[in-house]
Amino acid sequence: MTNKPPRTTSAELQMTPIIDVIFLLLIFFMCTAHFSPPEEILPMNTTLPGSLSAEVVLPDPVNLDTVLIQIFFDQETHWQIEGNQCSTLHEVRNILRLIQKAKPDIPVIIASADVVPIEHVIDVYDLCCLLGLSRVQFAAQ
Repeated sequence: MTNKPPRTTSAELQMTPIIDVIFLLLIFFMCTAHFSPPEEILPMNTTLPGSLSAEVVLPDPVNLDTVLIQIFFDQETHWQIEGNQCSTLHEVRNILRLIQKAKPDIPVIIASADVVPIEHVIDVYDLCCLLGLSRVQFAAQ
């Protein structure tokens, strides 16, 4: 019988295979990931060139504490800003631009009916942000 020296086991962990597996997984996940583009404010021009819009009479923006934008939907979207009816988003933009020039830090409250599609509410919110009206709130019903 021959005496073999006892095998010594290494307490040292081999890290190379683990690092290889981690890099392979990292490359796999990077190649299969679907990155969505960041949400941005999209420019909206809802009127045709050469179209005329009605003149809007606003209350004095300096005397306003808040701006209430109401959104209604009955086969078409209609907006009402401080009692002024708007039939296009371009009219809403013009009114908000006038208010923003007079009072840039005025709070804006967006109130929509239950049947209004969410994209119309988001359009108004984006318009407010685009014009620099940063104090936008949503009315709870």
